Amino acid sequence: MNNISLPDLNKARFRSAGYKAEIIRNALDLNDVQRNLGSGLNYHVITYGCQANVRDGEVISGILEEMGYAHTELLEEADIIILNTCAIRENAEKRVIGEIGFLQNYKRIKPSLILGLCGCMAQEDVIVKQIMEMFPSVQLIFGTHNIFELPKLIENILVNNEKSVKVYSRQGNIYEGLPSVRTSPFKASINIMDGCDKFCTYCIVPYTRGQQRSRLREDVLSEARQLVSAGYKEIMLLGQNVNAYGKDLSSDNGDFARLLAEVAETGIPRIRFMTSHPWDFTDEMVDAIAKYDNIMPFVHLPLQSGSNSVLKRMGRRYTNDEYIALFDKLKSKVNELAVSTDIIVGFPDETDEDFEDTLKIVEYCKYDNAYSFIFSPRPGTPAAKMTDSIPMEVKKERLQRLNGRLAYYSKMNNLKWEGRTVEVLIDGPSKNNPTVYSGYTPQSKLINFTLKEGQIGDIINVKVTEGRKNSLNGEQE
Repeated sequence: MNNISLPDLNKARFRSAGYKAEIIRNALDLNDVQRNLGSGLNYHVITYGCQANVRDGEVISGILEEMGYAHTELLEEADIIILNTCAIRENAEKRVIGEIGFLQNYKRIKPSLILGLCGCMAQEDVIVKQIMEMFPSVQLIFGTHNIFELPKLIENILVNNEKSVKVYSRQGNIYEGLPSVRTSPFKASINIMDGCDKFCTYCIVPYTRGQQRSRLREDVLSEARQLVSAGYKEIMLLGQNVNAYGKDLSSDNGDFARLLAEVAETGIPRIRFMTSHPWDFTDEMVDAIAKYDNIMPFVHLPLQSGSNSVLKRMGRRYTNDEYIALFDKLKSKVNELAVSTDIIVGFPDETDEDFEDTLKIVEYCKYDNAYSFIFSPRPGTPAAKMTDSIPMEVKKERLQRLNGRLAYYSKMNNLKWEGRTVEVLIDGPSKNNPTVYSGYTPQSKLINFTLKEGQIGDIINVKVTEGRKNSLNGEQE
């Protein structure tokens, strides 16, 4: 039990002025034992949450395959199962805890099975203690800062028959050269930065992901060029706040607008990015999106609330007027731009007037898509300590009203595409009908269509025949 290091949320809050993340290249240094630990064994990784977690899951898979493990989709065949988790909302955590309870059945059948937990939930001290108490069968826990230590942690379990619980609460470093198993042969994500320093009062991410730290521009561009050479068609640039990219580096490295332009100049057919914060959205970024045809005309622009008083208590650093001004600028400069958003309903002591202000912004922006949630207090964040006099039934009623308006505008926007031809990157057969294919338009709209010719990974022209609430239908031209 000497291989245990627990997270500390108080340490995770710490930020030092002038901190420069160390760039560690080739961090994965396998010894002979670790390189063969997985020989003849199978692994399965279950990922929850955002695209950054998906990218982490690809790296975890890459490390496991470097150790000799082979991937399996069948849980009963797995010798190690790792849950790569999200902590953004309480429901996500409950889902993971329920999954661990279910996976214990496989552990009973196969006692040698290693059950592991990593990701943002592993960075929460309360959660880790709870899991260790409730589920002693979970032998492996590691966090967002030490994925590269996975071989050493597994070696400790298999060789020393000890639990491996290693989670660090620190500002963080940059790790280059880690292996990965891409989930798609034609669409890829590139982490351009990690961590966040905004500390919105409701958000756990600055604690679970550490201080904002950007990769060097040349490292991002090198990865992008490798993907282009390998035949990839779409790149997603990832960060907790992508448009703050470069603020922690020297001016020679440049900012996100410069990075966007230089990635566009690699010739990759499609570029997307996720997620942006209105506070850091510059005119240069808007101009870059407008200038390059291969930067897709889609922006995820989280609102969170339309009320200035709620925005202030959220620590969002902009007013509703400033948000609308940015929205208008994007819409006026980027041709046929689609905008999605995030909205939190029922923030502590949100009044009827506050909620009406949110509805006014929705009426104005008429979002193409939105993710809306009832406020979920995250232990350790300032908002979790705020007094809240609003009953849950009121919050649920507000969410229902909001979702009704969001659905209306989503369908209204989709109806506008009927009869038009759109470019679609073919993802594969539809989940519900294998004779129908699906993909996404430049505006990130899901479209299901009949395929006459072509294959997965091709970009084709599709005529839209029907606009639905959450998707489009069409037929290949």
